[in-house]
Amino acid sequence: MSGGRRSRCSRAAFSLAILLCFGAAAVAARPAPKAVRAAANGTCQTRVVPFGYECEEHTVTTSDGYILSLQRIPSGHGGAGSSSAGKTPDGVTWLMNSPDESLGYILADNGYDVWIANSRGTVYSRGHTSLSASDPAYWDWSWDELASNDLSAVVQYVYGQAGHQMMHYVGHSLGTLIAFAALSEQQQLGMLRSAGLLSPIAYLDRVSSPLARAAADVFLAEALYWLGLNEFDPTGKAVHSLVADICEQPGINCYNLMSSFTGDNCCLDNSSVKVFLDHEPQASATKNMVHLAQMIRRGTIAKYDYGNAADNTKHYGQETPPAYDISAIPDDFPIFLSYGGRDSLSDVQDVQHLLTQALQSHDGDKLTVQYLNDYAHADFVMAGNARERVYAPLMAFFTLQEK
Repeated sequence: MSGGRRSRCSRAAFSLAILLCFGAAAVAARPAPKAVRAAANGTCQTRVVPFGYECEEHTVTTSDGYILSLQRIPSGHGGAGSSSAGKTPDGVTWLMNSPDESLGYILADNGYDVWIANSRGTVYSRGHTSLSASDPAYWDWSWDELASNDLSAVVQYVYGQAGHQMMHYVGHSLGTLIAFAALSEQQQLGMLRSAGLLSPIAYLDRVSSPLARAAADVFLAEALYWLGLNEFDPTGKAVHSLVADICEQPGINCYNLMSSFTGDNCCLDNSSVKVFLDHEPQASATKNMVHLAQMIRRGTIAKYDYGNAADNTKHYGQETPPAYDISAIPDDFPIFLSYGGRDSLSDVQDVQHLLTQALQSHDGDKLTVQYLNDYAHADFVMAGNARERVYAPLMAFFTLQEK
């Protein structure tokens, strides 16, 4: 997320930004503990401080007990920090490339007070008030909880730290789905100035990734769930074995695993891919992967389906999971949406469905849509030319919302 801008931008307004890659939405958070020293091997120390930026480490606890880490970059390269307390490790997705090419640094250098959030289950957000990551109950969540609990905890914490200044939100991939869900239920609207949504995920029935499609069709996540594997670890033996089986299916070429999953990215370099592979993919809940597979097979944007009327009624008070009504997002809420022609996860047909159905009535001057024909899923956060092609238009959009 990104907050208001600081005084160096010749504006009186304070600008804040929050960057999130996968998840969150509404529920009051408990007070965050005092800031702690940055972890020696955390993102602040490994990816931010070495480039001459100040970096703070913070934590916030969600209403259901998950302890999330946040990193704050309060000023640009060599700039003086502000007086807010706190400092912590981060979502490296926004810091994959050099400071001239990564959105987290670029926003800081342009006067934004940048906060980077890490959702539950990821390497820097494995804490809980009463559970350990080895407990099955720790992994009993899907992106519903990221939208209803993680996002709200982060937004409310940053809002308080920033002196009740409204902020810009930036999400990529699952981070966009979480924003859609939260905003459709009118969550956090009074704290957010706008949302920048890159490679938007909403409808998924047209997903063209052969790997993602095959995994959904063969019920891969469900198989792991039934086997009692509650943590979906992409680097673990069980997941690796099942993915290897899928890669043997006719018509599926996993020679370049990244391209087979995200699409043919146009503009990545070897160094950024190496950083990506050193930090990603992160673990998630198997239940979350089941939820996404349900969306791919059904073409719906709905809460997690427990598989029978009794369990759904227990959780939702009705026999089928409630749908998220994306059209309920206020028509005057500012949204910047950028998608790519080669993206096999945020497929063009799915994004067109989102635009022509769910966002059809959105105010024309509050919805900015950018289409990049040669971009795929990872290009939006890792491409060497994303600064000019995506981030400059995004920051221009932010500037308009601050007038």
